Parts: sequence; C-alpha cells; structure tokens
Amino acid sequence: MILLPAIDIRDGHAVRLERGDFDRETVYVDDPLEAARSFVEAGAKSLHVVDLDGARAGEPRNLDHLRRIASELPVPVQYGGGLRSLVAVREALAAGAARVVLGTAAYSDQEFLDSVVEAWGVRIVVAIDVRGGHVSVAGWEKTTQMLPEDVIRRMQNRRVNQFVYTNVDRDGMLEGPDLDEVRRMSDVIRGRFIYSGGIGSLDDLVGLRDLRLVNLAGVISGKALYERRFSVEDGVAALAES
Repeated sequence: MILLPAIDIRDGHAVRLERGDFDRETVYVDDPLEAARSFVEAGAKSLHVVDLDGARAGEPRNLDHLRRIASELPVPVQYGGGLRSLVAVREALAAGAARVVLGTAAYSDQEFLDSVVEAWGVRIVVAIDVRGGHVSVAGWEKTTQMLPEDVIRRMQNRRVNQFVYTNVDRDGMLEGPDLDEVRRMSDVIRGRFIYSGGIGSLDDLVGLRDLRLVNLAGVISGKALYERRFSVEDGVAALAES
C-alpha cells in the first residue's frame, strides 16, 4: 500500500476542507508546488491533487499548477476536479497527470465514461464520494440517493476497475476511518481502490494496513500531514510494513 499526500487547490493555494464544506477551509501553503515538493522530499512516491475550483466550476481551473507539479517532481500525480469532458481529460493528461479522477460526469454521462475508459484504460479512476451513506457529486455539494455499492457495481459493468473511495463525513476531521465500511467496499470492488477520509494518526494507517485487503492499493492523507500528526516518512513505512 502507498501513501498519497493530498494537495487540494483553491484560489491558487494548498488548502483543506472539513467534510467537503467550502466554508470550512484552512489554507496550509500558499504555493501548491511547494506543498508537493515538501511531501516528495520527505519520501512520498505519489501525489493526489484535487482542483477544488474546477470541481465547483465543472471544468479544470488549476492545470497550470498540475503542470508545474508534474514537470518539476519525479513522482506520478493523480489529478481530479471538474473533469467532465473528453477535452478536459485530455488536457489534464497532457499537463502531466499519470491518472485522472472522474466524479460527476462518470455518473451522469455514460457515453463520456465509456469513451474515456476506451481511450485511456487504467489511467481512469472514478471517485466514490459518500456523504450520509449516499454518493455525493458536483464538488461534494450535491448528495444523491445512490448507494456506493450500487454505483461501484454499475461502474465495473462499464469496465472501470480503479476507484478512490472517500467518506466525506470524516474528511478533514482526523477522527479515523470506518474500518467496517472499508471492508464492505473491498468486498464489492473487483479492481483496486484508494481510501480517503478521516486519517488522523499512524494508528489509522496501521488499522487499514492490518485489514489485509488485497485490493486496497493506497491511502490519501492531507490534513494530518499538514498538521504534522505524523511524517510522510513514517506514514510510508507504516503502510509498507508486512
């Protein structure tokens, strides 16, 4: 399992939200590239970049920051936020994203989803963002009536095999993951997934690691790293230990 430090970009800064609420934002680093560089220099082997402006606008707003990060740092970058057209996905990949994370459009436009999976295969990841037990879309601002298990099955029927699963209610709260929830999602997911939401300590990482889920490929952490609850080096080591 790998640790993916999160760099959420809004108004040109690296920020974190609480429970996906744009009114509960903390700015941690003025320049997203510097945040990314500090994580990589500390030992991160991959990064998770979220364009919060793009998620709200419905189209990417921070491709320049993605381009800077991807061109200056020697690690793969996973990028999401506002990727709702073939052009947007193509531009994000051209800007240096190793993988792109799709949300809203993956649910609302089956033709789009089929096209990007056909074109880019394993570089396509679908976000399963869950609030109150139901899938949330549109930058986490709209909650649907869809259950995550049903969405995952539907996506897999359309040849999606990589997911990012986020418990939005826990995101940014540092209260730890719901391990039973993670185990349930693992039972449904045939491919690979990355977990995000609530990571607050090394014990949280160890708890996820000790689930021994063969399809849980990594864990995203943001606020805990910015607030030095644990170091990147220690987080990487905790997830790598057998």
